[in-house]
Amino acid sequence: MRQFTVGENDGGQRLDKFLSKLMPNMPKSMLYKGLRKKCVRLNGKHIKDGACFVSTGDVLMLYFADEFFAKENSFKYVKPRFDVVYEDDNILVVNKPVGLLCHSDENGNGDTLVDMVRSYLYDTGEYNPQNEQTFSPALCNRLDRNTGGLVIAAKNALSLREVNSSIKERRIRKFYTAVVCGTPPKTGHLENILERSDKVTKVSDRGKTASLDYRVIESKNGFSTVEIELHTGRTHQIRAQFADFGFPLAGDTKYGGVGEKYRQALYSTRLILNFDEDSPLAYLDGKEIKLSD
Repeated sequence: MRQFTVGENDGGQRLDKFLSKLMPNMPKSMLYKGLRKKCVRLNGKHIKDGACFVSTGDVLMLYFADEFFAKENSFKYVKPRFDVVYEDDNILVVNKPVGLLCHSDENGNGDTLVDMVRSYLYDTGEYNPQNEQTFSPALCNRLDRNTGGLVIAAKNALSLREVNSSIKERRIRKFYTAVVCGTPPKTGHLENILERSDKVTKVSDRGKTASLDYRVIESKNGFSTVEIELHTGRTHQIRAQFADFGFPLAGDTKYGGVGEKYRQALYSTRLILNFDEDSPLAYLDGKEIKLSD
């Protein structure tokens, strides 16, 4: 038997999800069987419903073999290589360098932005993996390896849920600056159906809707600098839509652009945050975060 007290970053989630994180080596079928067989006590009472929610301070008594609790420490210290653009007690917004992955690739090799964020918070004393049961600071949005710019990281579980919810509801406005080949009309709205196949995104008659607005900032020497407001978050969306529009991104040879190979001229430069007045992050409602000129 093991006893756990639900920490601040663990409260507010379903019991079965919490247990799955706490016992990563246990098959889901065995977990639900254990719930039915009264292997879980919550605040002294047998609990069979994995859909109930745990709260900070709740005490869990778990009657499972020790082998299921074995968990590798996933914390990997990596010297941070980013500029902090905004920071408070709940969130961190950083400028991701071009060439850096947000998360590990399929090979699991190399340094990542999420490792650097956790290492930065470890250095500042805001994160200690030894004090957490299931939570690690996490990225709320992601950028391709060769796209740089603003990425939001959540320091605690509450802010992670709030920011993710706002992104899901498309309430956080995301702006990019790009250089495209040619001279598109001064302003425009692009809306397409995008299909992802063989690591390439293309306009198709099936898939998911993607939309964006843009305005031209400057045009010269056969290229144009544009600001883009993204309304959806499809993989390679900007690259695929502008290529189909006839104005591929400079350097994006994968989608028909000219310039240095695999170095698409695209950067996330501005965010406008939006939260409900009753949200714990309401103090950030309407806040604009942008890179310095």
